[in-house]
Amino acid sequence: MLNGRFHWLHDRFIALYRNRHLYNLLLAIAIGVLSGYGAVVFKYVIKGTQWLFYQNTHDFLDFAAGVPWYLKIAIPGGAGIVVGLIIHLFAREAKGHGVPEVMMAIALRGGIIRKRVAAAKIFASAITIGSGGSVGREGPMVQIGSSIGSSIGQICKVPSADMRTMVGCGAAAGIAATFNAPIAGVLFALEIIVGDFGVTSFSPVVLSSVTATTISRYYFGDFPTFAIPSYAVVSHWEYLLYPLLGIISGLVALSFTTSLYWFEDRFDGITFIPEWVKPAIGGGLLGVIVIWFPQVFGVGFGSMNLALTSQLGFGMMFLCIWLKILATSVTLGGGGSGGIFAPSLYMGVMTGGAFGHLVNWLFPTLTAAPGAYALVAMGGLVAGTTYAPITAILIIFELTGDYSIILPLMLTCIVAAIMNSFIRRDSIYTIKLRRRGVDLMAGRERTLLGSIPVSAVMDREVVRIPENATLEDIIHVFKEDNAPYLHVVNADGVLTGIISFRDIRPLLGEDSLLRLIIARDISSKKLVTITPQNTLQDAMQRFAERGVSQLPVVRSGAAQFLEGTLTERAAASAYDRAVRTQEIEQD
Repeated sequence: MLNGRFHWLHDRFIALYRNRHLYNLLLAIAIGVLSGYGAVVFKYVIKGTQWLFYQNTHDFLDFAAGVPWYLKIAIPGGAGIVVGLIIHLFAREAKGHGVPEVMMAIALRGGIIRKRVAAAKIFASAITIGSGGSVGREGPMVQIGSSIGSSIGQICKVPSADMRTMVGCGAAAGIAATFNAPIAGVLFALEIIVGDFGVTSFSPVVLSSVTATTISRYYFGDFPTFAIPSYAVVSHWEYLLYPLLGIISGLVALSFTTSLYWFEDRFDGITFIPEWVKPAIGGGLLGVIVIWFPQVFGVGFGSMNLALTSQLGFGMMFLCIWLKILATSVTLGGGGSGGIFAPSLYMGVMTGGAFGHLVNWLFPTLTAAPGAYALVAMGGLVAGTTYAPITAILIIFELTGDYSIILPLMLTCIVAAIMNSFIRRDSIYTIKLRRRGVDLMAGRERTLLGSIPVSAVMDREVVRIPENATLEDIIHVFKEDNAPYLHVVNADGVLTGIISFRDIRPLLGEDSLLRLIIARDISSKKLVTITPQNTLQDAMQRFAERGVSQLPVVRSGAAQFLEGTLTERAAASAYDRAVRTQEIEQD
């Protein structure tokens, strides 16, 4: 009888496994549970590290005045050393804000994320945030949840087509549990991470988000992150001001993105300092800022609440916009670990509050309190950085629980997102991927081609001839080397021209010209070249535009020193190999 019951259970399990959609829903619940508890653990670890550093778990603004100035530098700096070592020794993916790494895992690795990333991200981000780093919890929780989702998918051997959904479930659960915002979590995962609103993706992501939110509410309660007065539109004339606020929010968002990657480039350019030391430098620079301006210490919820309740003046809010951009840029640019979502909210609050003070002074009877504009601009900054206006609108609604301001919020977010997408194609997330050669908007082919450098494919054994080689020499080289092209170089090895067999065909049989004509006379001077640092995507574009089948590879710089050659056939073969390798890894 027991044997029969075992076979019955075995058959039911096999039937469940074969019912792909139902099986994914059960996995989504498991991911939601683990991600929900991951968010709980993450929050307690942050509080623990903050207590360890400062013997206080309140908002930094509440106790910053009592922290000696030298500790404001030493603690973030010392914490940076620990963060740098965690990233260096355990998981380099834990560096930065985390969301681009998740997007890259989906684009290039079929959603495969190393299992150690979740643990490394929890501790690296908790130490950065707990020491006062100007970053947020949402980016780390997206990466933590996505890592959990990917690990569950790998353990249960889900098909590669479903792995994206598993990662999306984890991302949604992470956002939902962190901000008590289940709807925004779903939209964030589908709009930014997965990019698919189909039923097969939507249902598991929703279920995972709800599960994680339930766990979070059990431990932390069900209440909005920000408790603010109820704001409403005072006059219909205000609807002319909110698009202007969207433009201003978009410009601040562009400034933040530019500053963040500028500092990241500067830190990356410091080659004489070990990578694991750089987060300490970023932490020390942050400490110098907060000595005089504690308003930007940590996440900054205390200052945000003051702005949302119209208790901060114009000057301080305007100054805090740029100080927060600077503080977040040095924290993340130096290699710290944390999210950009909360800093974006902070900048939005200060941008909107300053704008609100200004229009309230100009039109006191036609405009709402500055806190109303601060609330709306929170969404504008999120939309202007992420290019995800739907997520921005819903997350601000769920963070505040205030529906009365929804129309101005929609106007501001849409204007900010559309304007910035016209000015700069990439969001704060995708720009990091494009700098690595990954173009999510271009599809799989361009992404793969953009990830392969020319240096990995080019042929360094190239046929060279000097500029003064005679026609007789040229014909002899074509016969001996069976080369389709001859590369003409000067005495310094600089490429000056190319000769194809087609160029010398009219001269064959002209014996009188064999020693009179030299390579410089018949070589083509209109060169289409490429450098080893370019990608195969760049090469394929030049093949198509110029109608050539091979490109000389030259050293980058003013002088075109010949390094090798790249053929169209070699580029196509490299792409085929990359596709096969990716399919094997996904299976």
